[in-house]
Amino acid sequence: MDREPYHPRISPMSAGLRGRCPRCGLGKLFKGYLLPRQACDSCGLDYSFADAGDGPAIFIILIVGFIVVGLALAVEVTYRPSYWVHAALWLPLGIALPLLLLRPAKGILMCQQYAHDAHQGFIDRS
Repeated sequence: MDREPYHPRISPMSAGLRGRCPRCGLGKLFKGYLLPRQACDSCGLDYSFADAGDGPAIFIILIVGFIVVGLALAVEVTYRPSYWVHAALWLPLGIALPLLLLRPAKGILMCQQYAHDAHQGFIDRS
């Protein structure tokens, strides 16, 4: 009987934030900024199960939108700066925050898919 080697349970949050394999925690999850690898270079786990889709982007858009709009409203009500100040503050923040948060969010969702053995929906005909 062929058995898989034992791998200790890895926290999906920890592995996702670090961009590591959800099974062994050692191999890299991405081969580019957001492109997942085909398989783990350490334990050989096939990453074809992981399809985060637009989920990470939607989460990040909502989170960053809440932060940036909330801060912009607070600054406007408190200081009433001119439009160029708003542009100088919120455009860079609105670009930098999604770029910083998107990769960890995608890694977390991919690792959660592995931890919960999630697959695309299908109809069971049995």
